[in-house]
Amino acid sequence: MPATPSRSGITPVMGGLVATAWVTLYLWEQSPYGRYLDHGNWTHIGLAAGICRVLPAGEVLLPGLLYTGGWLLMTAAMMLPTILPLLRRFDRLVAARGDRVGLLALLVTGYLLVWLGFGMAAHLLDLALHAIARQSSWLAFHAWVLGAGVLAMAGLFQFSRLKYHCLDRCRTPLGFIIRHWHGRTPRRDALRLGAHHGLFCVGCCWALMLLMFVVGTGNVGWMLLLGAVMAAEKNLIWGRKLGRPLGLALLGWSGLITLANS
Repeated sequence: MPATPSRSGITPVMGGLVATAWVTLYLWEQSPYGRYLDHGNWTHIGLAAGICRVLPAGEVLLPGLLYTGGWLLMTAAMMLPTILPLLRRFDRLVAARGDRVGLLALLVTGYLLVWLGFGMAAHLLDLALHAIARQSSWLAFHAWVLGAGVLAMAGLFQFSRLKYHCLDRCRTPLGFIIRHWHGRTPRRDALRLGAHHGLFCVGCCWALMLLMFVVGTGNVGWMLLLGAVMAAEKNLIWGRKLGRPLGLALLGWSGLITLANS
C-alpha cells in the first residue's frame, strides 16, 4: 500500500530537518557570530562591519541577508513541528503521485514564505522602535516600557476571539486540504495550501513570536520554550486550554516589570 511508507516517512524526515535547524541555531549562537542573530550592531562590529563598508548598499543588504537567514532557521525550528498533522494528511493524499516529494516541499515553502513575510514586517517594526528610542531620551532611559508593552499585548491577545478562530482552523488541517487542494494545478495548489495554513498560523501565533524580540531572537532556550508551547497548542488534544493560563502569565510578567521599574 502506498500510504504506509508515506505515513512512516514524513515524520522522521521533518524531524531531521527540524533537528538540523535547532543544531544550526545552537552552533550559530555559540559562535563569535552569535550576535548577528540578535540583529544589534551588525554594521558596526566584526566581520560584518568590514563587508558592509566594501559592498554597495552593504549597510542595508548584509543585515537583511543575515536577518532573513536567521529568521528562516528560527521559523523552521519553532514552527515546522506545528504543521506535522497537515503534512501527514497531505502526504497520504499524494502518496501515489510521482511528484509527491516536490509537492510536500512546495507546501512547506508556502508556509515558510508567509512566516518570512511576517518576520520582515516584525524586523522593520523593531528597527522603527529602536529609531524612535534613539530620538527620545525618555525611552532611552525607560526601554523596559517597550518590553512590558509587548508582553501585555501578547497576554491580552491570548483572550481574543481572533486567536481562537485561527487556532481552531490550524487544529483541523483537513479543512485546508478540502478548500485548497483540487489537483488540477498541483504545484500551485500545494504552495497555496501551505501559504493559507501559514496565514492562520501567523494569526494565532504572531504575538508569541513577537516575544522573541523581547527575550532575544538569538536565545535558543526561549525559542525551545515558545516553540514547544505553540506546538502543544496546535497539536495536542488539550493544547487549546493553554491559551488563557499563558495569557495570565504574560500579563503577570508585564506587571512585574512595570512594578519593578516604577
